Amino acid sequence: MDSNMKIRYDPKADILYILLKEGPVADTDEVDEDIWFEYDEQGNVIGIEIWNAGENVIRRSLLEIERYAKGLKEEAKT
Repeated sequence: MDSNMKIRYDPKADILYILLKEGPVADTDEVDEDIWFEYDEQGNVIGIEIWNAGENVIRRSLLEIERYAKGLKEEAKT
């Protein structure tokens, strides 16, 4: 992982932004619903925007953690 990577979250807009590399954005592409990749002139991904991050990232992550914890609890019973 690049030590220059920066992560910002705007709670008002509910947008999570991951900056992978500093530089001008040459192109942007919606790669999935509410997920945008930003590219430099060489076609490298330099940033990722996740819209509706509360639903798309935070809530889903918490649900995965809950499922994992329940699985560990069930394993401990056997």
